[in-house]
Amino acid sequence: MVNPFIWLVLTFIDLYMWIVIIGVALSWLVSFNVVNTSNRFVYMVGDFTHRATEPALGRIRRYIPNLGGMDISPVILIVLLIFLQRIIIWGLA
Repeated sequence: MVNPFIWLVLTFIDLYMWIVIIGVALSWLVSFNVVNTSNRFVYMVGDFTHRATEPALGRIRRYIPNLGGMDISPVILIVLLIFLQRIIIWGLA
């Protein structure tokens, strides 16, 4: 039986990973002019994902080298979140 608190923490980590993925996909769609940020819904989703992920991504960007226009900080953040999930799950075993 899984502790409800642990389940809640793991669910929040999953949701945060999805927010990171949605933010990356939306930034690509805006960059390639598939969607336009003048659309109110697109702007709201983009603003939310930016505000939710930028504190963590900004800290990661300080420590990784500049790769010339390619930002790998979301990948590093997702790997760290998966690592955190595994630590929590292993703590239960």
